[in-house]
Amino acid sequence: MIETSMLENLPNVKHTQSGQFFLIAGPCVVENEALCFEVAEWVASICNKLEIPYIFKASYRKANRSRSDSFTGIGDLAALDILRKIKNRFKIPVITDIHTPEEAYIAAEYVDILQIPAFMSRQTDLLTAAADTGKFVNIKKGQFMAPASMKFAAEKVAAQGNQNILLTDRGTMFGYRDLIVDFRGIIEMQKTGYPVVLDITHSLQQPNQESGFSGGLPEMIETLARAGIAAGADGIFMETHPDPASALSDGANMLALDNIENLLVKLSMLRETVTKMKPDK
Repeated sequence: MIETSMLENLPNVKHTQSGQFFLIAGPCVVENEALCFEVAEWVASICNKLEIPYIFKASYRKANRSRSDSFTGIGDLAALDILRKIKNRFKIPVITDIHTPEEAYIAAEYVDILQIPAFMSRQTDLLTAAADTGKFVNIKKGQFMAPASMKFAAEKVAAQGNQNILLTDRGTMFGYRDLIVDFRGIIEMQKTGYPVVLDITHSLQQPNQESGFSGGLPEMIETLARAGIAAGADGIFMETHPDPASALSDGANMLALDNIENLLVKLSMLRETVTKMKPDK
């Protein structure tokens, strides 16, 4: 585990001295204001009870869909305005994806963390633009990348004078229609000195289905989460929705909102145990 005191530089973040992992959680995409407010309020309340630092996530636009008729968003500025409302209403940090350098500067006016999608984790101009905003930058490891290669992505951000970097593993391609998590990657990426997050929902996607929509294995979310905490992940990333079956994006691998508390209670207990155990050198 990495010392995550750097999170104290993040506006509105709470419980950074609790010793718990931090949580990035929310719906896949901004569907509407009511949904985002419901999820943010629910998860923030649980995290406050468990003293887990919480960051709300939602994409303001989905730009990497398999099918042209997939839902991509309600409109950029409308969605970004909802994210700003979440930040102001609940006093929690907010993160969203960006896809172009121009988007970095626009989104930075609304959110606290800019997320680099896995498929774009080697895009130098995107990483540089995100770094230049001064915001935290969360880089998702490409499904095609070795964990050790993530140091080069982080270096592109750090070279701009921005050390507020998070690295997130979301699985590696295994065949054509499945992903697998190599937990050695958590330790490998922590060698950069930056906090490492495990995405426990996208790692369970089953992409490239003949239907054009990704499948998923949500019944494995708890297993993956427990393994990530046991391996020493600094943070957990997950997507959640009150009714995953009706979600407009990535519902097949989401955790139902009413299952969040049970999972977080278990993970917080496991984290306390793991913190007491130091691996042999």
